[in-house]
Amino acid sequence: MPDIHDLPETPAAAPPVPDLGESAGPEPGIHSGVAARRLTDAQLLRELGQLHRTRHDTFLYGSVGALDRHTLRTHELEQEYLRRHPRRHVASGRTRAGARARAGAV
Repeated sequence: MPDIHDLPETPAAAPPVPDLGESAGPEPGIHSGVAARRLTDAQLLRELGQLHRTRHDTFLYGSVGALDRHTLRTHELEQEYLRRHPRRHVASGRTRAGARARAGAV
């Protein structure tokens, strides 16, 4: 998985969207919901919020398959968000420089 800091300034050409209307899961024949590209911005944010809220429990208590599906779906949706919003606002406190500044201020 590429580091967010290694992403190009502008999104690269996206791969073709499968005709299935569903996101391919980790195993053939298993799908993980509507393909990220087909979601509206509001749906995308709602899905991401739900995945972020359930991540900890999935990590601690989910099966290996559930964790794999959760990881793949989260990655798919996050990459789609970054594709749509390549110049999104980044809070200065959420950068390495901001973290260093906080550490120096302690």
